[in-house]
Amino acid sequence: MEMGSFIELQFPKGMELYSQEKDIARLNSGRVAIYHALRCLGCDTLWLPYYQCNTVRDFLKRKNISIRYYHIDRLFNPIDLNQIEGEAVLLVNYFGIMSQKRIAGLANEFNNVIIDNSQAFFSFPLDNCMNIYSCRKFIGVPDGAYVIGRNAEMYVDAYPLCFSSDTSQFLLQRIEYGCEGKAYESRKLNEYRIDTEDIMQMSKLTHTLLDGTDYRFICEKRKENFEYACTLFNSYNRIDVDLYIDEDCVPMVYPLVFEDDSLIERLQKAKHFQGRWWGYLLDMLPSETFEYWLSKNLIPITIDQRYGKEDLLYLRSIVN
Repeated sequence: MEMGSFIELQFPKGMELYSQEKDIARLNSGRVAIYHALRCLGCDTLWLPYYQCNTVRDFLKRKNISIRYYHIDRLFNPIDLNQIEGEAVLLVNYFGIMSQKRIAGLANEFNNVIIDNSQAFFSFPLDNCMNIYSCRKFIGVPDGAYVIGRNAEMYVDAYPLCFSSDTSQFLLQRIEYGCEGKAYESRKLNEYRIDTEDIMQMSKLTHTLLDGTDYRFICEKRKENFEYACTLFNSYNRIDVDLYIDEDCVPMVYPLVFEDDSLIERLQKAKHFQGRWWGYLLDMLPSETFEYWLSKNLIPITIDQRYGKEDLLYLRSIVN
């Protein structure tokens, strides 16, 4: 044990949300967590929704996973999903606004189900499923993911340990410089590291940060901000954000679908740094598909724990 020398950053301990040691794997990113879940299920074919980040698809292909795609309808129901024995299905809790009752109802229709809670960090795991969580979409960490489900700890000891401190400087730089300039360039290095890494165990740095986070504050603030965003934006929105939500949902963003190509530029000029999601779908899918429409028109409005009502009112003034 090391003693003495300089004093490092210190954080509270014992606060990790998913703190169990059985049926859990702590890994380096959400995309590798999906691959690990497939290994635990013994499947090498996955049904993946078209409306999903291409980094997931690209990593799984590198790992020789066969991918079959399915569409979703305007109620976010899977369509043209014809699973056969031995195949797994990925179901996504989009935007974190789908209740566990809703997700459980979908999961009951399939076998070998992986629930992608990357956008729903606080949606607790369902039994008889593999549940995936991506930490950095909700918490200020450089990387990190969980897989929770039966025997999820399999294979983990064989994975090397991730080291994330070398590219985590952007987290400190944002405090002093903001998210543009130096911090943005440093973050790109961190993204490159994640894009090129293989499957690894969660870094000690990320685990330490997760173990010292005030999750109750994050939950309450996000829910409060989302509810207020609903009062500001629901009248503009082309999708019903209240369709599946319940009081336990802790959203990642407010998904505003607004058919105005100039709005994203106006928001970015006002320093709201949220781009449209998954623009690659515009080159991949026919224009009449729901996924194409979402990719073209959905703007994820920031509602996280750093902000409050004044910030959301400012964004609404830009939409107006």
